[in-house]
Amino acid sequence: MEQLDTLFLVLAIAAGGYMAWGIGANDVANAMGTSVGSKALTLAGAVVVAAIFEFAGAFFAGSRVTTTISKNVIDLNIIGNQYWEFAAGMIAALFAAAIWLTLASRFGWPVSTTHSIVGAVIGFGVVLGGWRAIEWGTVGNIALSWIVSPISGAILAIITYQLLVLPIYRSRDPSRQLRRIVPLSSGLVFFLLTMAMVYKGLKNLHLDMELGRALVLACAVGIIAALIAHILFSARQRNAVAAGNSHFTQTESVFAILQVITASYMAFAHGANDVANAVGPLAAVVEIVQTGSIGANVPIPVWVLAMGGLGIVIGLSTYGYRVMQTIGKKITGITPSRGFAAELGCATTVLICSKMGLPISTTHTLVGAVVGVGLVRGLRSLDLQVVRDIALSWLYTIPFTAALTIGLYFLLRMLIP
Repeated sequence: MEQLDTLFLVLAIAAGGYMAWGIGANDVANAMGTSVGSKALTLAGAVVVAAIFEFAGAFFAGSRVTTTISKNVIDLNIIGNQYWEFAAGMIAALFAAAIWLTLASRFGWPVSTTHSIVGAVIGFGVVLGGWRAIEWGTVGNIALSWIVSPISGAILAIITYQLLVLPIYRSRDPSRQLRRIVPLSSGLVFFLLTMAMVYKGLKNLHLDMELGRALVLACAVGIIAALIAHILFSARQRNAVAAGNSHFTQTESVFAILQVITASYMAFAHGANDVANAVGPLAAVVEIVQTGSIGANVPIPVWVLAMGGLGIVIGLSTYGYRVMQTIGKKITGITPSRGFAAELGCATTVLICSKMGLPISTTHTLVGAVVGVGLVRGLRSLDLQVVRDIALSWLYTIPFTAALTIGLYFLLRMLIP
């Protein structure tokens, strides 16, 4: 069994690293896509920003304990003591989900890494414990998120664009509107980002306040940010007018800064929340190798979190450009103001729906938000064929990863004496 321990551990590390790479190539890339598409960041700049904030989120705020059943998809009581079969299934699930992410990234499809790993776990769970081993209520919530996420993201992105961007361009006095809206937008951004982090958010950093305290702190941060933005923008606007810059240039340059701030937060939150998709199953295999058993919750070693964060960064820098092109250019034309509206709409949707316990996918929400800002300019501004292909890829995710996992699981099970 010692040789099996070593083999499964090596395979699990390889699969976890590959999965982290796939998350970077797809999930992180779609989060940074609007910033690159709007030219608020260059591709190299996006890689640097994502590298810093994704790794920081994964390493410093990533969950130190993860549910090994990937969102409670499998009932461990039904699995019984088939620990090595469970380890084989987890390794197969990681490889299958990573392969799907690679294919999706190749075609520029932004798909959900959480749905990828859940679909994979469903595959080996059905083989190992039968249909009754699957928590179908969880699966139903995932299916519901295909509808809730993009529609919610689109609605809030449209509202954001209508309230914070269009008034500037439609005003007879754009300078006055800019002076009014820039502090408001800045304050709103920092209010939402603070709420997302402190309201039962980053528990590993002990930033999980109750609603009342969180609101007070977030309001204070938002007001301070609005005041600073007012002072800085007033000076910036005087210089811009003296230099002869147009109102369009002034507006887009301001929203480019806000967009980068929002993208940085999304990268940090993504690293903190989604690194478990890569390292959670790996941690489960590590526990089986070390103890010969598996618990409902598995502590994640620090080196595993570090590996996950590094893999995510490498995936973005080496293969993320395809998905970034889809999000930032192919769905609809993105400017900094549209990208800001999309990212703020997405971040707000994820915050609200997560706190309400509604099923939500960051990827699906962002795609919906980008479609939303495109709809503001009319249906012709959208590439409907690209939107259709993305929607189909979401439907393919769970059956593809489930079927591939079953095949890989049977191969790995042959290694068990």
